[in-house]
Amino acid sequence: MAEWQVRMVVNGQAVEQAVEPRLTLADLLRDRLGLTGTHLGCEHGVCGACTVLVDGAAVRSCLMFAVQADGREVTTVEGVAADDGTLSPVQAALRDCHGLQCGFCSPGFVMTITALLRDNPDPSDEEIREGLSGNLCRCTGYQGIIAAVRHAASALANGG
Repeated sequence: MAEWQVRMVVNGQAVEQAVEPRLTLADLLRDRLGLTGTHLGCEHGVCGACTVLVDGAAVRSCLMFAVQADGREVTTVEGVAADDGTLSPVQAALRDCHGLQCGFCSPGFVMTITALLRDNPDPSDEEIREGLSGNLCRCTGYQGIIAAVRHAASALANGG
């Protein structure tokens, strides 16, 4: 099968790869770039574990082909923390509010919440639930995750 040359910026770094047109963005990130924080759960776009930001929008990387990311900016969970390893406000809030258990869904939630709070810095509980409705978690019961969104929104509003 013919390969296509794709160029993108991933977590602030320019990336160029020759890819088959059928290669998903998730597989490029995980298998070629070693960014295994992007988890694959259902591979049907249902669970949200593979959520990344593409040009700032939360997308399911299992449903997007790598060639569709050509010329775009991709942020994975590895690119959310500060360069010195300091957790982002969203990551810290999930830790502090017990929004994490097994951790499998956590990267997708981090990316979804990051986009949600960028677009809506002070969401209501209903807006939080709607914003998170595309991410599935089997462990937390969602209460800690919802509390974490509120906590992160407050931290971001206060400059943190």
